[in-house]
Amino acid sequence: MKGRVRFLDTRPLRRSRPFRDLWIGTSASQLGGRITTVAVLAQVWDLTGSTVGTGAIGLATGLPMVLFGLIGGTLADSVDRRALVRATTAGQLLVAAGLSTQALAGNRNVFLLLALVAAGTACGALGAPARRTFPVRLLPADQVAAGLALTNISFQVAMLAGPALAGLIIARWDLPAAYAAQAVATVVSMLAVIRLPAMRPEGADAGVAKRRPRRGGWRIVLRRPTLWGSMVTDLSATLLAMPIALFPLVNEIRFGGNPQTLGLFLSAIAVGGITAGLLSGTVTRWRRGGLVQLGAAAVWGLALAGFGLSGPLWPALGCLAVAGAADTVSVVTRSALVQLETPDAYRGRASSVEHVIGVAGPELGNFRGGLMASATSAPFALVAGGLSATLAVATVAATNASLRAYRTPRTPDNRQSEQPYGGPSSETADAALKYDGTETR
Repeated sequence: MKGRVRFLDTRPLRRSRPFRDLWIGTSASQLGGRITTVAVLAQVWDLTGSTVGTGAIGLATGLPMVLFGLIGGTLADSVDRRALVRATTAGQLLVAAGLSTQALAGNRNVFLLLALVAAGTACGALGAPARRTFPVRLLPADQVAAGLALTNISFQVAMLAGPALAGLIIARWDLPAAYAAQAVATVVSMLAVIRLPAMRPEGADAGVAKRRPRRGGWRIVLRRPTLWGSMVTDLSATLLAMPIALFPLVNEIRFGGNPQTLGLFLSAIAVGGITAGLLSGTVTRWRRGGLVQLGAAAVWGLALAGFGLSGPLWPALGCLAVAGAADTVSVVTRSALVQLETPDAYRGRASSVEHVIGVAGPELGNFRGGLMASATSAPFALVAGGLSATLAVATVAATNASLRAYRTPRTPDNRQSEQPYGGPSSETADAALKYDGTETR
């Protein structure tokens, strides 16, 4: 048994048909999204031939992610979450059809293309907080982290394989086929959502959920030390040590600007993430999720500082692989903690805050790294950023006893229950938000 624990925990796929449906649909959606990302980038470059044009893609995706993600959090605590995700997935399907149509028609208007991209992103962001709450409603408490690890693996595989598949499709059948691939993937995602059980927020029938959305997600997070500690840990890691923007400069300084080397940087992070996912059974069964996240975030910072100090290629790639593995562990444990620690009637809003931090942190971190590198050097920015992130995580660990003491809830009688864990009941939701972090778990 001890040997098996070291590998991927597949209990959620084997024991829960609804979660298995969700995982298949989410995996298809992630792969389709990676294909579309490459297709949009290629089409915008073809239309504009300008980095300003390709940079505008970030604007067309970033703003809707933040704005509609927050709105989606409120909606997720007010309506049936399955119905919300079904509606937003239908919107994404319409956008995918629109992208295919404009490509077939030979569209030369970049603003139309960006408008479709923004609309698709808005639909996805509107449903993202509700979708994040699904695993904790479909799985027992002790399998939530394992379910999130499985989802993270499919994400990492999509990140690694999606761009390559997109290149093959575009080269052989051109842009309309790439957008059509996204449409097919979205249909798979829609079918998976339709098969899920209805998931109204707990307390909605009593009218409780109609009152609660007036309270913002930020207030909910700030009232619970475990939640804000977990999110601050993630924000510290990404804001202070995100390395992607520095890759081209490091590649130019140390490896002569070889494009293959630049690709290896990104691949090394993905390989580390996939490896950690395949071995995630080691950590998803540990109940000390807070300590696991803190440790993984600290390793992320140290690994990126090591990348900044590494001269030869292979040690540099090794550091990036370690960073990718640490990031996967940190993301999985954080996501599980946020879902398990938030009363169900508040999960949509808490998830929207997690979504915004997950979107804004890496982008701001890349911007910070670029500014620091322009004022100093890329290696210095990497080392200083990695060590600063580790110091910030250590500060959170030292000051947040609730996060350090957090333990994943046990299933009844410590058995692998087949019944999904729903979190705190609606009757105790308001009391849960008054929790001051002093009790021992």
